[in-house]
Amino acid sequence: MARPFCFLRPFTVSMSVSTHGLRVKTSSHLLRSAVELLSSMRFAISLLTIICIASIIGTVLKQGEPPGNYVNQFGPFWAEVFMRANLHTVYSAWWFLLILAFLVTSTSLCIARSTPKILADLKVYKENMREQSLRAFSHRAEATLDESAEAAAQRVGKTLVGGGWKVKMQRRETPDGVGWMVAAKAGAANKIGYIAAHSAIVLICIGGLLDGDLIVRAQMLFNGKTPYTGGGLIADVNPVHRLSDSNPTFRGNVLVAEGTQAGTAILNQSDGILLQDLPFTIELKKFIVEHYSTGMPKLFASEVVIHDKATGEQTPARIEVNHPANFKGVEIYQSSFDDGGSSVKLHAVPMAGTGKRFDIDGVIGNSSQLTTGVDAADGEKMTIEYTALRVINVENFAGGSASGADVRKVDLRSAIDARMGAANKTATNKELRNVGPSITYKLRDAAGQAREFHNYMLPVDTGDGQPVFLLGVRENLADTFRYLRVPMDDQGSMDGFLHLRAALADPAVRAKAVNRYVAKAIDPKRPELAQQLNQSAARALALFAGDVAANTAAASTGKPLGGLQAISDFMEANVPEAERPRAGEVLVRILNGVLFELAQMTRETAGLPALDDSEATRAFMTQAVLSLSDAQAYPVPLVFTLKEFNQVQASVFQVARAPGKKVVYTGCLLLIIGIFAMLYVRDRRLWVWVVPKNGSTHASMALSSNRKTLDVDREFARLTSKLIGVAPIAATPKDKDLKTL
Repeated sequence: MARPFCFLRPFTVSMSVSTHGLRVKTSSHLLRSAVELLSSMRFAISLLTIICIASIIGTVLKQGEPPGNYVNQFGPFWAEVFMRANLHTVYSAWWFLLILAFLVTSTSLCIARSTPKILADLKVYKENMREQSLRAFSHRAEATLDESAEAAAQRVGKTLVGGGWKVKMQRRETPDGVGWMVAAKAGAANKIGYIAAHSAIVLICIGGLLDGDLIVRAQMLFNGKTPYTGGGLIADVNPVHRLSDSNPTFRGNVLVAEGTQAGTAILNQSDGILLQDLPFTIELKKFIVEHYSTGMPKLFASEVVIHDKATGEQTPARIEVNHPANFKGVEIYQSSFDDGGSSVKLHAVPMAGTGKRFDIDGVIGNSSQLTTGVDAADGEKMTIEYTALRVINVENFAGGSASGADVRKVDLRSAIDARMGAANKTATNKELRNVGPSITYKLRDAAGQAREFHNYMLPVDTGDGQPVFLLGVRENLADTFRYLRVPMDDQGSMDGFLHLRAALADPAVRAKAVNRYVAKAIDPKRPELAQQLNQSAARALALFAGDVAANTAAASTGKPLGGLQAISDFMEANVPEAERPRAGEVLVRILNGVLFELAQMTRETAGLPALDDSEATRAFMTQAVLSLSDAQAYPVPLVFTLKEFNQVQASVFQVARAPGKKVVYTGCLLLIIGIFAMLYVRDRRLWVWVVPKNGSTHASMALSSNRKTLDVDREFARLTSKLIGVAPIAATPKDKDLKTL
């Protein structure tokens, strides 16, 4: 009869103290090698090293960001590498969870290999130690006692018990009479610490696996749950993308606007999101945020009401950072805050100064359709996306100029004060100021290309005494905003600048401004000079305005057609280098004079009083000239300024059901106990052999410890003096060599 085939073969375990791992006796070479590998110390250390490296990556690389953010920061190649290796979600990556599982297995096998030996060793006193063996210890002592062997043994045993030692006495027959071996041990908790520390690693890893994405991934694998990649309302999402409220473990985010409720959390996945239904809904009554003088948030707090879906019970709560609320085993943490759908009214201003102005209403997070240009039929179709509303903007307006004490601009006292003395002194002085609300929006053309704009609601004094409207723009998210500074006129608006720019674009108005300037600058009795100045002023103003006819060379080369750069390019091409400084000074003086007359004409047309010769007027005109030059590069013909807003705050909560938390806490407690026991508890064993010899009692004493320290030397000296009344025998060179080994 044939022998039946069996998949499970019996095997026996052989305990070993080596670092090679648990060795099993079985006929399967594969099983034997796998068990030995998994239980080896080298394998566990390798796993811990990989986990440490992965944790460093997870700390340095921001986790859970949209793919576009990684593309903008690192480029398409490295972004693809990060996505394929799941480095953007390290702690939930399949390979990270697999490493944790292997570490649990390896550490458990290590515990299984060593625990039986440790437990057995705790019960053993090693009382069968021979006298000759005692003389081989580095800590040893011998003495002759005046009492009988039995009395000496009883005295030694009682003394050790009183000192906290566990003692076992053995009676032996010898040729000289009855001898007694007193075996004692202390510090057995050192070995218990080994078991506690390794068990702690297992518990912490199991807790991490329970609170990770392991359960969620199991539901995706076995229950057919798939990530959701579309848009729309949460209530309309198919149940295949939802997890039940009985899900034992999850961690997600819930965004709740003031005055609204939410009962579904979002779990971010690498290829979409999963919706986690909660057994309750969170109603946000009020979101509270307090700021430091620097503009940094000081306090996040949410006044909420938790509605139980099963009973309808309402539970009020206040959730702050590091002060979560707990409801039905779900922890609710204050994570961050966001805009909850603030309504804004924007005022569209044509940058050319001409054209129709209009207001547009929007909601942060939404978009509107509009048409740029004077004629709606010929204008470009664009979409304005309302990105963000910031009510508080704290900026640093500290001056960068040095208050130098000498020609080198070295202020020794300031330098010393910045680096010495009180700890609140820094090398960089800060002047923090709240410049008011701002609006951020995107203009997207028909091709899908978008530019982002960031405009401040109120004019800002940047330090030169002339308030300006800051109009920011950037092409990509990775770029910083570039700001066009539009000077504020005496009416508190940017109309003076816009009217000046519109007049600058009209050749007829430019000609009138040139004539007015020439009439004031040249004596009527010298018409030849007036004609020359008229030509020079007209040419300079046309170049500054970006007239193609006046700057055909720049138009053919693709260089800027207007602004100060156009004048500079013209001079480099037509004026000898030696004459450029003087010619440039003259042209700038002429340009400033003509622009001043142009500004006067625009004010006359608007029915405003003429500009006077004051410091405020000079500051306005200086900034206006610079802004007119920079406005040549502004990419769109419309500017949307913030006119009105109604802020609606939203709170972002992190909700988590973490059954592994208590497991992790237990593991941390065991880890503390284990490390303390292994580092601060010394495992010691003591033997005292008392035997009659030559009519007296001879005592031999030896001490063994897991660590050779000065404390062990002092303790043995104290014990020898107390038990047998002599000093320890000094270690021989041979003993020292053995001790070193």
